[in-house]
Amino acid sequence: QVQLVESGGGLVHPGGSLTLSCAVSQFTLDDYTIGWFRQAPGKEREGISCITNTDGSTYYVDSVKGRFTISRDNAKNTVYLQMNSLKPEDTAVYYCAASPWVVIPTKPLMSEYDRWGQGTQVTVSS
Repeated sequence: QVQLVESGGGLVHPGGSLTLSCAVSQFTLDDYTIGWFRQAPGKEREGISCITNTDGSTYYVDSVKGRFTISRDNAKNTVYLQMNSLKPEDTAVYYCAASPWVVIPTKPLMSEYDRWGQGTQVTVSS
């Protein structure tokens, strides 16, 4: 069974950094595009970044562009989300998800991702 496990969340001060990891099993990163989503309290889940399985092309939503970096390590079957200059509005539960259909870097849509991790909490607060 395809599995994704996120880790690396926590509490950080504004301006700080965190790196989230998404470890995948039962499939390889060559087969699936990986997206990162986040869901803040009282808000809908939003796709913020993805990295394609084809050539590693990336996408970022405007609110995180220039602050977040998505990357992958095929040998470790892990995708990372490096988050810098964190703001209180980045507070959310962060999820990684896998899509066998997405092949170009576009804003992740929940309907296009069919395997999900359990989420990891990121809290940005002073």
